[in-house]
Amino acid sequence: VFCRGCGHTIQCPRCDLPLTWHSGASKLVCHTCGYTRGLPKKCPQCGSTRIKQFGTGTEKVESELQEIFPQARLLRWDADSASGKGTEEVIMAHFRQHNADILIGTQMLAKGLDLPLVTLVGVVLADAGLNFPDYRTAERAFQLLTQVAGRAGRSALGGQVIVQTFQPEHYAIRHAARHDFEGFYDEEINHRRELRYPPFTRLVRFETRALKNDEARDAAQAVYTKLKRLIDAGGDKSTEVNPPMPPYFARRAGYYRWQLILKGSDPLKLIRDEDFGD
Repeated sequence: VFCRGCGHTIQCPRCDLPLTWHSGASKLVCHTCGYTRGLPKKCPQCGSTRIKQFGTGTEKVESELQEIFPQARLLRWDADSASGKGTEEVIMAHFRQHNADILIGTQMLAKGLDLPLVTLVGVVLADAGLNFPDYRTAERAFQLLTQVAGRAGRSALGGQVIVQTFQPEHYAIRHAARHDFEGFYDEEINHRRELRYPPFTRLVRFETRALKNDEARDAAQAVYTKLKRLIDAGGDKSTEVNPPMPPYFARRAGYYRWQLILKGSDPLKLIRDEDFGD
């Protein structure tokens, strides 16, 4: 949800993350800490009334599909529609009995569902997770796409998968489209080897939290200084530590966060008997 006048994004006051609009509940929700609020009538930054919801969530996909296929019976499975106890089983029972023509859902639809009547699977924004600062993003994207592709063609009816992406050249998407496990493994393992990521090294992540950003940063810097001293004293050139940086979600539930990564063949050996405080 953002202001079309100045571009300001409506964010969670405790996490500094964009809030998500849930039209069914008519409220903005933080998917990290659970904070909720109503939709503002005016932009808190410039005062404009041009507040707009923008995105491709399941509710948006549902409304678009209903417009394109007005005769189709739609069923949605996401955190809102399947929040109560036993609702997931009810939704799946309805779909298996063909009480709906199209099932719309989040990543939870990818795993372990046996739906013999499904002959077409569509993936919207298949590259959404590829830009996170995590060395496992390509592996997770490949796993998800191959899993969701397995929902189609599980009977003699056959099946087809259509993937929408802005990065069709990315190796995770290319190999998933061909169901090429070995090809993906070869590229991924080479990247891991070149960048010294697992399984060629082990990682230890340190995180500091405080209500004030300076306190969290200073605590992380103290840990970094100590780790550098331990590495220099041990003389192990295969072990290294990155300088403190805010994580992808720099603030969560009111707490500022800083992190640093210790990397090496056996980083636990370096810190096993050390005390890093509270």
